[in-house]
Amino acid sequence: MSAPRILRVAGPLVELTYEAGTAMHDLVLLGESGLPSEVVAIRGSVVTVQAYEYTGGLAPGMPARPRGRPLSVRLGPGLLGGVFDGLLRPLRSAGDRLSGGASGAPPPDDAWQFEPCVRQGESVDEGAALGSVRLSVPLKVLAPPGSSGSVSWVAPAGRYASDAVVAAVDGGEVRLSAEWPARKPRPARERLDAVVPLTTGQRAIDLLFPMVRGSTVAVPGGFGTGKTVLLQQIAKWCDADVIVYVGCGERGNEMADVLDELHRLADPRTGGQLADRTVVIANTSDMPMMAREASVHTSATVAEYFRDMGLHAVLIADSTSRWAEALREFASRMGELPSEEGYPARLASELAAFYERAATVRTLGGTTGSVTVIGAVSPPGGDFTEPVTAHTERFVRSLWTLDRELAYARHYPALSWSASFSRDVTAVAAAHAAAGDREWAERRERVAGLLTEADRLADLVELVGVTALPPGERVSVLGGRLTREAILQQNAMAPGDAYSSPEKTTALVTAVLAVIERCADLADSAERADAVEEVDFTPLVRAREEAGPNDVAAVTTAREAILQRLGELV
Repeated sequence: MSAPRILRVAGPLVELTYEAGTAMHDLVLLGESGLPSEVVAIRGSVVTVQAYEYTGGLAPGMPARPRGRPLSVRLGPGLLGGVFDGLLRPLRSAGDRLSGGASGAPPPDDAWQFEPCVRQGESVDEGAALGSVRLSVPLKVLAPPGSSGSVSWVAPAGRYASDAVVAAVDGGEVRLSAEWPARKPRPARERLDAVVPLTTGQRAIDLLFPMVRGSTVAVPGGFGTGKTVLLQQIAKWCDADVIVYVGCGERGNEMADVLDELHRLADPRTGGQLADRTVVIANTSDMPMMAREASVHTSATVAEYFRDMGLHAVLIADSTSRWAEALREFASRMGELPSEEGYPARLASELAAFYERAATVRTLGGTTGSVTVIGAVSPPGGDFTEPVTAHTERFVRSLWTLDRELAYARHYPALSWSASFSRDVTAVAAAHAAAGDREWAERRERVAGLLTEADRLADLVELVGVTALPPGERVSVLGGRLTREAILQQNAMAPGDAYSSPEKTTALVTAVLAVIERCADLADSAERADAVEEVDFTPLVRAREEAGPNDVAAVTTAREAILQRLGELV
């Protein structure tokens, strides 16, 4: 039988002659340069593939080479600190553009220090650690899934290339780097209840809408509401072991800002660069559209790779709307039946499959690891009823809605406390109580109550003015303002405020609640309410920026100064 040939080229869709044994999702190399593509349909003697690169120059009659395996990515120690495209091909030596059919193999000069932790003849199970690689994050070389038995050979300590064989288990070779199908979730022994909080360093999140490791979060927001900056802050400051940041169809200058910040920030854990424990997958808006569709699966596979070592990974996707747009364009080219707003009918199941890969698990090796997924959503025109936002809300544990009015008022992060939710609050409250902070849930409830009451009175204040309200309600309006300005607002550009430790957040919340309680005690008449409102609360508001990320003493000093001024009104 003759080798497969290209029959027709229609943008990223290419039709080929069928070769026996070709299966769905198999990798096919097109043309002389070997452009990567994936089988998406088989109809009789014709195979349809989607190309992951620009197909200019391809023509009918050119050869096609089925690889007999699904689209796979290379997982190994070279991931940390690297920048890759949507197919996990390194970009650091690619120049301005990837050349057609560029390989995903690491540069030949890459070598890593391997330290064995098993001996020849030792019996191991799948997922067991065979050795480690010295990096900013300790990486393990694991027995592959489905591989167990006796260690017939293990390499001595030394430096080895990424594709070097470092052990043999039951006759099967184990390399420093291995390939895994991008769309296939990596196996684990069992899924566990997620109960450990993930601290982000952003007060509005950690206080009002917290999450746990292994959870899922959606961040919907219109243009200009600060999604990218918020996600960058989480990538910089959250207490995860590894960050996987995928720029899915976003602007190239935003990805450049991410890379610049990561290389300039020091890692508080290691003292090195934060970039050393980050994997960046850049599939920007000017890169191949169909690779964007694969990038979210690639990033999930990378996060699961680190999870299997017992590490806690955070996957940040910016944004899933651009990924959904790639699905829509591909479905249109395939002639699929369109659903709402032209998206394919399988949009909901595709979103569910992506967020389902987040979990806290007991790995095959018996350790505990997690993948937390945070996905930005960019609804056109800020319409939160559009399909991607509506379907995403069904599958996530938390929703951090960004409000346009707050952003225009320069309140950042513009997190809407009325349109957001977190289903992890109970687990986080239990974790704080177990750690000795039994008042965390009460403080959160009081802050939420202040915001709700202030919102209720906002329209009335606009109509009649704050002085027409009873003293108690005037204090509620004051409490809402202090809560917003002294706690929820956070300056990503200020060294002392970009990150807020749990201790500083607790100190700020305690200070505001104490001040508001004192104001409520004093404002028992209109005259006294006037006097309370005339007090300068600026030191408390400034404390969030002027105090360092861990400086509780400065916050306490500001609180005592305000309480003293209030005491002088008696």
